Amino acid sequence: MPVRSVSSTPDDRSACHSISAVGLDGLLRGDGDGAVVDELLGAERSRRLLLLRALFDCSIGVASGSGDFPVSLHDAWETLERAQVKAPGVVEEVLMAPGTGTWVSSALRRLRGTLHSDIPLWATLGHLASLAAAAAAAARIEFTLRVPACKGTVFLPGLGCAVLPAQEDWTTARVAGDQWSVRITGGGGEVVVGPDWERQAPGWRPTRRLTLGQGAAAGSVALEEHDPYRTFSGPTAPHVLSESEARSWQCSLAEAWHILLRDAPAHADAMRRGLMSMTPMPRGERFRPYSSSSAEAFGGINASLPDEDSELAATLVHEFQHVKLGALMHLSPLVRRAEKTHERPELFHAPWRDDPRPLEGVLQGIYAFLGVTRFWRANRRAADAAHAPSAHFEFALWREAVWSTLSSVRGHERLTPLGHRLLESLVQSCAGWLGDDVPDAELRLAREAAAGHRARWREHHLRPSPDLVDEAVRAWRRGESCPPLAHTASSVVPDSDAHFLDTAAVLARHRLTDPDGSWRDPVATGDRVRGAGPVDILLARGERSAARRELADQLLYGDPPVGSWAALGRALADRPEHRAASRFLTRSPEWARALRETLHEEHGQRPDPLALAAWLGVATSRPGPFD
Repeated sequence: MPVRSVSSTPDDRSACHSISAVGLDGLLRGDGDGAVVDELLGAERSRRLLLLRALFDCSIGVASGSGDFPVSLHDAWETLERAQVKAPGVVEEVLMAPGTGTWVSSALRRLRGTLHSDIPLWATLGHLASLAAAAAAAARIEFTLRVPACKGTVFLPGLGCAVLPAQEDWTTARVAGDQWSVRITGGGGEVVVGPDWERQAPGWRPTRRLTLGQGAAAGSVALEEHDPYRTFSGPTAPHVLSESEARSWQCSLAEAWHILLRDAPAHADAMRRGLMSMTPMPRGERFRPYSSSSAEAFGGINASLPDEDSELAATLVHEFQHVKLGALMHLSPLVRRAEKTHERPELFHAPWRDDPRPLEGVLQGIYAFLGVTRFWRANRRAADAAHAPSAHFEFALWREAVWSTLSSVRGHERLTPLGHRLLESLVQSCAGWLGDDVPDAELRLAREAAAGHRARWREHHLRPSPDLVDEAVRAWRRGESCPPLAHTASSVVPDSDAHFLDTAAVLARHRLTDPDGSWRDPVATGDRVRGAGPVDILLARGERSAARRELADQLLYGDPPVGSWAALGRALADRPEHRAASRFLTRSPEWARALRETLHEEHGQRPDPLALAAWLGVATSRPGPFD
């Protein structure tokens, strides 16, 4: 039975898992070698089997009480048992595949009523039969099962998919196999495959595999194009790559792996043991590659193909950091539940996101980007002259992002003892990098990009105290000095229109890699860099005077987009006479936005933006609440 054992101990006396002291110390530093990944895998295996057993027990009652349940869960379970007796390693691969984890967790949520889906419940629960058929086929035992089919496509996770004549959205197909082949029939069609599952046949699309490294230490991952649960969000139609696209993935992954072996060998060893699948996603905008992972899908990464191999290496590090921390959090929580569950969760600025994030999400981001920072720290020393400036920039940018975010949440009252220990260990790791030299140009760009993201985030998502805003408005209208403004007297009100807050960083990357490129043209850049307006281009080109004039006109006469005050803070940075105003707008642009809106909406006034910024800046030029 697949849930025969939930223990990693040889004598099976305990169902509890633990991490060795050495392994835990490595994880808490943001590292984690292959040995601790094996420990995490053992724990994830037990968790996966327990969830599967819970799902089976719950599903049997649902299936037996339904008169329209065309898939036999009993037969599927019995087939899994027989396959495990014949080939336990095969069943292990099927049950530990990332898509299986996504499926079992989402199916349990459906049964518990916490997840809605338009897919028939029998098709969701019947995926167990698809897993059993895949395991039985790979184990080469005789079996016959009915499995779900979507528009004629039959999935055998880990092996591939069969394409039968198109039918309705959801129906069933018959899958029968022996030690030599498998026959998949339905809708008046038949696909025969085997004994070589990796060979393409009429109607059969095999799962491709990508090689990691060479020789005896080489590993491989599935290039997942078929598994309906590969994208972590529920059943997804297959997306089959062309041969040239598949070759591009193999070439890019090979180069990225070479970089990891050179710059981050410990990461490479851990990934070789724990990385199971790569799901190709549509290519994104340059310098904005897409990637994701899920705690329920250990070892699975969804990613678009970046333009540079080093970017793919950094993406692998980033997502595998999430994988490791997610598995650790399954063993022991890092954050306590909020005592007042009816209240809105506390939200924080995360320099890698447009939206405010809860504490749990911030910890995941810190852990992922600490790994990214460590990668670029090593990579910039080995990169060639053409790529070194970008590597210096990435290291400086993410070092700043991780350090500032660590500073904002360390010591939080909701952290568990392990959560406190994790953050303090990460603080020590990051603190050791603060003194690392970075060339002046790249350091300046990184600091400006980091400050720009933080300022735009505040302008979008923070709302100052209405009482203090009214007090400041009265003082402005009476010609008095700006009253003291509390830096913390703002509440988080998420703005769903906040997008592309990383525009300054993206434009900095364009500037470093192609100083005279078409990104400098405001008309062309609007299509190439989403979220970049004329002011953003002027600032990226270093033309602050022109940016100041444009922003002053917008803020005085027009309907300025949110983020204009943050941009004005950057535009004023080179003028000594505007230093206090620039400092204020860079740190707290939400106050300028709130005062301008109140003056305009309630009093019909459009204050001169430079005068208002200077007036507000006086509040921070002397010791007070901001210091």
